Amino acid sequence: MRVVALVSGGKDSCYNMMCSIKAGHNIVALANLKPQDNDELDSYMYQTVGHQAIELYAEAMALPLYRRTIHGSAMVTAQEYVVHPGDEVEDLFELLKEVKEKEQVEAVSVGAIFSDYQRLRVENVCSRLNLEPLAFLWQMEQEGLLKEMIAAGVHAIIIKVASLGLEPDTHLGKNVGDILPHLQQLSQKYGVNICGEGGEYETFTLDCPLFLKKIVMISQKVVDRSG
Repeated sequence: MRVVALVSGGKDSCYNMMCSIKAGHNIVALANLKPQDNDELDSYMYQTVGHQAIELYAEAMALPLYRRTIHGSAMVTAQEYVVHPGDEVEDLFELLKEVKEKEQVEAVSVGAIFSDYQRLRVENVCSRLNLEPLAFLWQMEQEGLLKEMIAAGVHAIIIKVASLGLEPDTHLGKNVGDILPHLQQLSQKYGVNICGEGGEYETFTLDCPLFLKKIVMISQKVVDRSG
């Protein structure tokens, strides 16, 4: 099937694309929702940290990138989603509607692993647009999945930390593979989600087998948003 991949720049959406291709599908476009300003959006639905570099992601894959600004907010907070004007889910609907019209896509690659909140909303949008959601990572055992991603050549760095045991000065900019032993310790000691599904950390992919050229980070700055 012709597939549009929902991408945040993180490891999960990247690896789900790899799984989609392995299953015989064809990624023909990327789609991303961005905040109205340059700041990170506080959302259970979308990862927006690192959104400034998404254009590089598309360039690395030589694929068209469709973007839409998030105008809505989480109006419907129940687990099951029903259509509600002004909800942030409707921004996703409009984005995927545009991609379907222009690229004739039949399916959507989404890197959801554990969040029913996210999965049900993507499924709602896909159902309304007659698109098939492809979520190959759904409910996979997290430690095994992370090891699988690393072994498959997903080179993702930590770009946000929000968990006990993860320190900005120590862990930001580090390859996920390099801190896997530390994540395993945190998982055993504090119950940290090893794939970051609880918001413990966010990632950005600098290289993977799907990239025609890798993204190089030449400098970094720590920004504290805890206040």
